[in-house]
Amino acid sequence: MSVTDNNIDLNQRLQKIRLLILDVDGVMTDGGLTIGDDGQEYKTFHSHDGLGMKLLKASGVSLAIITGRTSNVVKKRAETTGVAHFYQGVEDKLLAFHDLVKSSGLQPDQCAFMGDDVVDLPPMLQCGLAIAVPDSPALLLKHAHYVTYKSGGRGAVREVCELLMQAQGTFDAQMAQFLTQANISN
Repeated sequence: MSVTDNNIDLNQRLQKIRLLILDVDGVMTDGGLTIGDDGQEYKTFHSHDGLGMKLLKASGVSLAIITGRTSNVVKKRAETTGVAHFYQGVEDKLLAFHDLVKSSGLQPDQCAFMGDDVVDLPPMLQCGLAIAVPDSPALLLKHAHYVTYKSGGRGAVREVCELLMQAQGTFDAQMAQFLTQANISN
């Protein structure tokens, strides 16, 4: 579904969101798993996504990660991008989602979940805004309220961060700091 499809419903959902929950592989990364001979796992993140996450947090929307894999690289990425809630090595993402909702004091409809595969479907079906990347399986795409234009690991997270800020009226304020810096340096 694009922004123009069922625009009123999507905007209402976007305006309620206070927590963006992200899967990692296939959402924050392109889904590729690179593992060295020594067993070390490597991941590539997009810099635009990281800045988008920081701007979204500054606008008042919290961030969380729920991922099935365990990785020090992801933990470091979470720390550098301001992720407040971090769940890794999770086999049951719905259980983690319920724990996160309870501990944050939010309602499920105030949470968005961004996933890329059917293991993400249970929390997506219970949150207020289900987001999928375009190369997700058909079942996930069928149940998504929004499908990004950009692929996982290629700016999809930034797209969602900006979409949330625009719907909540905080985008211009977040961008103003960069325009001010440009005017000072000229």
